[in-house]
Amino acid sequence: MAVEEKRAWIMIVVTVVSYAAYLALVLGRSGGGPLARQPYVAALLWTVGAAIAASVLLHITVALLSPEEGRTKDQRDREIHHFGDHIGQSFVVVGAVAALVLAMAGADRFWIANAVYLAFVLSALLASTAKIFAYRTGFQPW
Repeated sequence: MAVEEKRAWIMIVVTVVSYAAYLALVLGRSGGGPLARQPYVAALLWTVGAAIAASVLLHITVALLSPEEGRTKDQRDREIHHFGDHIGQSFVVVGAVAALVLAMAGADRFWIANAVYLAFVLSALLASTAKIFAYRTGFQPW
């Protein structure tokens, strides 16, 4: 398995675990009350920060444990990386539009922040899935 494919798997696992932890924290505090009234900022910041730290540590670990020849990126790796990132960026745009619509509708900051966070999560998942799919099924640049 290529190092870049391993990195895509790391991104999927870290993204799913950190977002699940965030949801557990926020939904666990709700106690049947309105979600928009629950404290979410600290949970969001801590889970995002922990996800970044875990991702960095896991990427370093994979790089150190990989053989020297496996650490170099070739043209195919770069094209797959760009391909996945371009696909994943669509959810960033969707999240920005959703946040804009929510702001114009006068929605609570809780919903706007969570729409943006969900868009980033979906973007990371879609980009990583596209990269893994390209590695597994073959990649034909257009």
